[in-house]
Amino acid sequence: MSDYDAFPEQRQTLIQKILEESGRVVGADVARQLGVSEHTIRRDLQELARRGICKKVYGGAVSQFKQSASFDIRISQNIQEKSGVAQYCADLIRPGTCIFIDAGSTYLSMAGFIPPQMELTVVTNSPQIAAALSGRTQGELILLGGKVYPQTGSVLGTGPINQVRDMLFDQVFIGVCGLDPEAGLTAVYYEDACFKKEVLSQANEVVAAVIADKMPQIARYKVAPCEAIDIVVVSSLTNTESFSRTDVQLRVAE
Repeated sequence: MSDYDAFPEQRQTLIQKILEESGRVVGADVARQLGVSEHTIRRDLQELARRGICKKVYGGAVSQFKQSASFDIRISQNIQEKSGVAQYCADLIRPGTCIFIDAGSTYLSMAGFIPPQMELTVVTNSPQIAAALSGRTQGELILLGGKVYPQTGSVLGTGPINQVRDMLFDQVFIGVCGLDPEAGLTAVYYEDACFKKEVLSQANEVVAAVIADKMPQIARYKVAPCEAIDIVVVSSLTNTESFSRTDVQLRVAE
Protein backbone atom coordinates (compact mmCIF):
# COMPACT_ATOMS: atom_id res chain seq x y z
CA MET A 1 0.00 0.00 0.00
CA SER A 2 1.21 3.48 -0.78
CA ASP A 3 2.24 5.72 2.07
CA TYR A 4 -0.57 8.25 1.71
CA ASP A 5 0.85 10.29 4.56
CA ALA A 6 3.90 11.08 2.43
CA PHE A 7 2.17 11.63 -0.93
CA PRO A 8 -0.45 14.41 -0.86
CA GLU A 9 -0.98 14.15 -4.62
CA GLN A 10 -2.20 10.57 -4.26
CA ARG A 11 -4.50 11.50 -1.38
CA GLN A 12 -6.00 14.39 -3.29
CA THR A 13 -6.48 12.27 -6.40
CA LEU A 14 -8.40 9.71 -4.35
CA ILE A 15 -10.48 12.42 -2.65
CA GLN A 16 -11.30 13.90 -6.05
CA LYS A 17 -12.41 10.47 -7.28
CA ILE A 18 -14.74 10.08 -4.28
CA LEU A 19 -16.19 13.54 -5.00
CA GLU A 20 -16.82 12.61 -8.63
CA GLU A 21 -18.55 9.35 -7.64
CA SER A 22 -20.64 10.45 -4.67
CA GLY A 23 -20.58 14.25 -4.67
CA ARG A 24 -19.40 14.45 -1.02
CA VAL A 25 -16.53 13.33 1.22
CA VAL A 26 -16.51 13.02 4.99
CA GLY A 27 -13.11 13.99 6.37
CA ALA A 28 -13.09 11.47 9.23
CA ASP A 29 -14.01 8.58 6.92
CA VAL A 30 -11.28 9.41 4.40
CA ALA A 31 -8.71 9.85 7.19
CA ARG A 32 -9.47 6.34 8.49
CA GLN A 33 -9.43 4.88 5.00
CA LEU A 34 -5.99 6.32 4.23
CA GLY A 35 -4.50 5.97 7.70
CA VAL A 36 -3.75 9.69 8.09
CA SER A 37 -4.92 12.38 10.49
CA GLU A 38 -8.09 14.39 9.97
CA HIS A 39 -5.90 17.50 10.03
CA THR A 40 -4.05 16.15 6.98
CA ILE A 41 -7.32 15.59 5.15
CA ARG A 42 -8.50 19.10 6.04
CA ARG A 43 -5.34 20.47 4.41
CA ASP A 44 -6.04 18.38 1.31
CA LEU A 45 -9.61 19.67 1.15
CA GLN A 46 -8.36 23.22 1.55
CA GLU A 47 -6.04 22.72 -1.41
CA LEU A 48 -8.77 21.13 -3.55
CA ALA A 49 -11.13 23.97 -2.64
CA ARG A 50 -8.45 26.50 -3.62
CA ARG A 51 -8.23 24.81 -7.02
CA GLY A 52 -12.01 25.00 -7.43
CA ILE A 53 -12.57 21.25 -7.27
CA CYS A 54 -14.74 21.20 -4.15
CA LYS A 55 -16.45 23.36 -1.58
CA LYS A 56 -15.60 22.81 2.09
CA VAL A 57 -18.50 22.11 4.44
CA TYR A 58 -18.68 21.06 8.07
CA GLY A 59 -16.91 17.71 8.42
CA GLY A 60 -15.77 17.42 4.82
CA ALA A 61 -16.48 18.79 1.35
CA VAL A 62 -18.90 18.59 -1.57
CA SER A 63 -18.31 18.85 -5.29
CA GLN A 64 -17.96 22.36 -6.62
CA PHE A 65 -21.31 23.65 -7.85
CA LYS A 66 -21.79 23.19 -11.59
CA GLN A 67 -23.26 26.37 -13.02
CA SER A 68 -26.52 25.63 -14.82
CA ALA A 69 -27.09 26.59 -18.41
CA SER A 70 -29.80 29.08 -19.30
CA PHE A 71 -33.40 27.91 -18.97
CA ASP A 72 -33.88 27.60 -22.73
CA ILE A 73 -30.88 25.26 -22.96
CA ARG A 74 -31.88 23.19 -19.90
CA ILE A 75 -35.22 22.37 -21.51
CA SER A 76 -33.42 20.22 -24.09
CA GLN A 77 -31.13 18.45 -21.58
CA ASN A 78 -31.75 15.14 -19.71
CA ILE A 79 -35.20 14.91 -21.28
CA GLN A 80 -35.91 11.26 -20.43
CA GLU A 81 -34.71 11.57 -16.82
CA LYS A 82 -36.77 14.72 -16.26
CA SER A 83 -39.84 13.14 -17.84
CA GLY A 84 -39.88 10.26 -15.36
CA VAL A 85 -39.49 12.57 -12.37
CA ALA A 86 -42.05 14.99 -13.80
CA GLN A 87 -44.71 12.31 -14.25
CA TYR A 88 -44.17 11.06 -10.70
CA CYS A 89 -44.61 14.60 -9.38
CA ALA A 90 -47.79 15.11 -11.40
CA ASP A 91 -49.24 11.94 -9.88
CA LEU A 92 -48.83 13.50 -6.41
CA ILE A 93 -51.24 16.35 -7.23
CA ARG A 94 -54.63 16.07 -5.55
CA PRO A 95 -57.82 17.35 -7.25
CA GLY A 96 -59.47 20.43 -5.81
CA THR A 97 -56.28 21.86 -4.33
CA CYS A 98 -54.25 25.04 -4.79
CA ILE A 99 -50.66 24.34 -5.85
CA PHE A 100 -47.60 26.42 -6.66
CA ILE A 101 -45.27 25.28 -9.43
CA ASP A 102 -41.82 26.87 -9.39
CA ALA A 103 -39.93 27.62 -12.57
CA GLY A 104 -37.75 24.82 -13.90
CA SER A 105 -37.38 22.54 -16.88
CA THR A 106 -38.53 19.47 -14.93
CA TYR A 107 -41.68 21.27 -13.78
CA LEU A 108 -42.31 22.47 -17.33
CA SER A 109 -42.31 18.79 -18.29
CA MET A 110 -44.63 18.06 -15.33
CA ALA A 111 -47.20 20.51 -16.70
CA GLY A 112 -47.78 18.15 -19.61
CA PHE A 113 -48.72 15.30 -17.25
CA ILE A 114 -51.36 17.20 -15.25
CA PRO A 115 -54.77 15.85 -16.34
CA PRO A 116 -56.57 18.70 -18.17
CA GLN A 117 -59.93 17.73 -16.62
CA MET A 118 -58.59 17.95 -13.02
CA GLU A 119 -60.19 20.74 -10.95
CA LEU A 120 -57.16 22.66 -9.73
CA THR A 121 -55.82 26.11 -8.93
CA VAL A 122 -52.27 26.49 -10.25
CA VAL A 123 -50.03 29.42 -9.32
CA THR A 124 -46.66 29.79 -11.02
CA ASN A 125 -43.89 32.31 -11.57
CA SER A 126 -42.93 30.70 -14.88
CA PRO A 127 -44.32 32.19 -18.11
CA GLN A 128 -43.46 28.94 -19.93
CA ILE A 129 -45.36 26.79 -17.45
CA ALA A 130 -48.30 29.18 -17.56
CA ALA A 131 -48.33 28.96 -21.36
CA ALA A 132 -48.22 25.14 -21.20
CA LEU A 133 -51.28 25.16 -18.89
CA SER A 134 -53.17 27.98 -20.58
CA GLY A 135 -55.56 25.63 -22.37
CA ARG A 136 -57.00 24.26 -19.13
CA THR A 137 -60.72 24.86 -18.67
CA GLN A 138 -61.02 23.47 -15.14
CA GLY A 139 -59.99 25.52 -12.11
CA GLU A 140 -57.77 28.59 -12.17
CA LEU A 141 -54.34 29.50 -13.52
CA ILE A 142 -52.48 32.42 -11.93
CA LEU A 143 -49.23 33.79 -13.34
CA LEU A 144 -47.36 36.01 -10.90
CA GLY A 145 -46.26 39.35 -12.33
CA GLY A 146 -42.88 41.03 -12.33
CA LYS A 147 -39.48 40.99 -14.01
CA VAL A 148 -38.53 37.84 -15.90
CA TYR A 149 -35.01 36.55 -15.24
CA PRO A 150 -33.74 34.70 -18.36
CA GLN A 151 -31.32 32.44 -16.47
CA THR A 152 -34.07 31.01 -14.26
CA GLY A 153 -36.96 31.45 -16.67
CA SER A 154 -38.96 32.89 -13.78
CA VAL A 155 -40.62 36.05 -12.52
CA LEU A 156 -38.81 37.32 -9.42
CA GLY A 157 -38.62 40.42 -7.23
CA THR A 158 -40.76 42.22 -4.67
CA GLY A 159 -43.91 42.04 -6.80
CA PRO A 160 -44.32 38.25 -6.84
CA ILE A 161 -43.12 38.00 -3.22
CA ASN A 162 -45.90 40.35 -2.13
CA GLN A 163 -48.44 38.39 -4.19
CA VAL A 164 -47.39 35.08 -2.63
CA ARG A 165 -47.84 36.48 0.90
CA ASP A 166 -51.58 36.61 0.25
CA MET A 167 -51.77 32.97 -0.88
CA LEU A 168 -51.84 29.61 0.90
CA PHE A 169 -50.76 26.51 -1.01
CA ASP A 170 -51.80 22.92 -0.42
CA GLN A 171 -48.71 21.80 -2.32
CA VAL A 172 -45.57 23.57 -3.48
CA PHE A 173 -43.35 22.09 -6.17
CA ILE A 174 -40.14 23.94 -5.40
CA GLY A 175 -37.25 24.38 -7.83
CA VAL A 176 -33.87 22.96 -6.84
CA CYS A 177 -30.48 24.34 -7.84
CA GLY A 178 -28.67 22.22 -5.27
CA LEU A 179 -29.67 19.83 -2.50
CA ASP A 180 -27.31 18.58 0.21
CA PRO A 181 -28.01 16.77 3.51
CA GLU A 182 -26.13 19.38 5.53
CA ALA A 183 -26.71 22.62 3.58
CA GLY A 184 -30.24 21.74 2.51
CA LEU A 185 -31.92 23.42 -0.46
CA THR A 186 -29.82 26.14 -2.09
CA ALA A 187 -30.21 28.55 -5.01
CA VAL A 188 -27.81 30.17 -7.46
CA TYR A 189 -29.35 33.65 -7.42
CA TYR A 190 -30.17 35.80 -4.40
CA GLU A 191 -33.55 36.97 -5.75
CA ASP A 192 -34.54 33.38 -6.45
CA ALA A 193 -33.55 32.28 -2.93
CA CYS A 194 -35.61 35.09 -1.36
CA PHE A 195 -38.64 34.18 -3.46
CA LYS A 196 -38.39 30.46 -2.71
CA LYS A 197 -38.24 31.16 1.05
CA GLU A 198 -41.47 33.14 0.85
CA VAL A 199 -43.21 30.42 -1.14
CA LEU A 200 -42.15 27.72 1.33
CA SER A 201 -43.53 29.76 4.23
CA GLN A 202 -46.98 29.56 2.59
CA ALA A 203 -46.90 25.81 1.88
CA ASN A 204 -48.75 22.97 3.56
CA GLU A 205 -46.68 20.33 1.72
CA VAL A 206 -43.40 20.78 -0.16
CA VAL A 207 -42.25 18.57 -3.03
CA ALA A 208 -38.84 18.86 -4.66
CA ALA A 209 -38.00 17.28 -8.02
CA VAL A 210 -34.28 16.51 -8.20
CA ILE A 211 -32.38 15.03 -11.14
CA ALA A 212 -28.92 13.49 -10.81
CA ASP A 213 -26.81 16.61 -11.37
CA LYS A 214 -28.49 18.54 -8.53
CA MET A 215 -27.83 16.19 -5.61
CA PRO A 216 -25.73 16.36 -3.56
CA GLN A 217 -24.68 19.84 -4.53
CA ILE A 218 -24.50 23.26 -2.89
CA ALA A 219 -25.29 26.55 -4.61
CA ARG A 220 -24.50 30.01 -3.26
CA TYR A 221 -27.62 30.96 -1.25
CA LYS A 222 -29.41 28.92 1.38
CA VAL A 223 -33.15 28.50 1.02
CA ALA A 224 -34.26 25.87 3.56
CA PRO A 225 -33.03 22.81 5.46
CA CYS A 226 -33.90 19.37 4.14
CA GLU A 227 -36.43 19.01 6.96
CA ALA A 228 -38.55 21.70 5.31
CA ILE A 229 -39.11 19.43 2.29
CA ASP A 230 -41.77 16.74 2.69
CA ILE A 231 -41.05 14.68 -0.44
CA VAL A 232 -37.97 14.57 -2.68
CA VAL A 233 -38.60 12.91 -6.03
CA VAL A 234 -35.44 11.64 -7.70
CA SER A 235 -34.55 9.62 -10.76
CA SER A 236 -32.91 6.20 -10.65
CA LEU A 237 -29.69 7.93 -11.75
CA THR A 238 -29.54 10.18 -8.67
CA ASN A 239 -26.91 9.36 -6.03
CA THR A 240 -28.82 9.38 -2.73
CA GLU A 241 -26.20 7.67 -0.55
CA SER A 242 -25.37 10.81 1.44
CA PHE A 243 -29.06 11.15 2.38
CA SER A 244 -29.29 7.66 3.92
CA ARG A 245 -28.75 9.02 7.45
CA THR A 246 -31.39 11.76 7.13
CA ASP A 247 -35.17 11.77 7.53
CA VAL A 248 -35.70 12.98 3.98
CA GLN A 249 -38.55 11.08 2.31
CA LEU A 250 -37.11 9.98 -1.03
CA ARG A 251 -39.29 8.73 -3.88
CA VAL A 252 -37.55 7.17 -6.86
CA ALA A 253 -39.20 7.69 -10.25
CA GLU A 254 -38.45 4.79 -12.55
